[in-house]
Amino acid sequence: MNTKNILKVIIAIPLILFYSCELDNYTAPDSAIHGGIYDEITGELIQQDIINGAQIEYIEHGYDNPEIQYLRFKPDGTFRNNLMFANTYTITPVRGNFVPIDSRTVDITGSTSIDFRVQPYIRINNVKIENKEGKIVATFNIEQTVTDRVHKIGLYGHLQPSVGEPMRSVYKESVLNAAVDEATLYHLEIDIATNSANLTPGQEYYFRVGARIDIGEAKFNYAPAVRIKI
Repeated sequence: MNTKNILKVIIAIPLILFYSCELDNYTAPDSAIHGGIYDEITGELIQQDIINGAQIEYIEHGYDNPEIQYLRFKPDGTFRNNLMFANTYTITPVRGNFVPIDSRTVDITGSTSIDFRVQPYIRINNVKIENKEGKIVATFNIEQTVTDRVHKIGLYGHLQPSVGEPMRSVYKESVLNAAVDEATLYHLEIDIATNSANLTPGQEYYFRVGARIDIGEAKFNYAPAVRIKI
């Protein structure tokens, strides 16, 4: 390498370091958003799926072509993002197990709490799940809040409390495709012996009852998970 080329390399190295430092010299996220999605009538958190559950879309103001960002709800219906920039955002819960609601414009600074009050498509009431005579037996009532048909009901079991239709080791489902009567007592059961490959004696599992309305991208509505020893 001749002297001229060596000088070019020596000059280029500090320039690269300078520009790298300049590019990385941005303010870090300094705010957080947290809250939950609640049944507007009962005041209870609306249970969600951990996989492909409801999401929150949020758009940060101040950009010509802002990118839509997403945040998922936890199985208990709460959410949190600790890596937000202080700014104004348009926030919308979407693709969930509730009647769609309007977007909200929110100023986020520091730790900001935001709760959503919505109408769930289905409420699952009077749930009883027990280990009875070699079976996991669930009984419950269904209250649908819209006129669309209830597509399917299910009982799901897994080692994790986030059990649900997409995360299950054992399950029992029934396709209804019908409107339901709140007074009807539904019954689902999982035979332990038949599912011995996935249910270990002496082990505790979580079981959760769910139901899905027959609407587009609607997700399952759930009752809280129950822990049962096999």
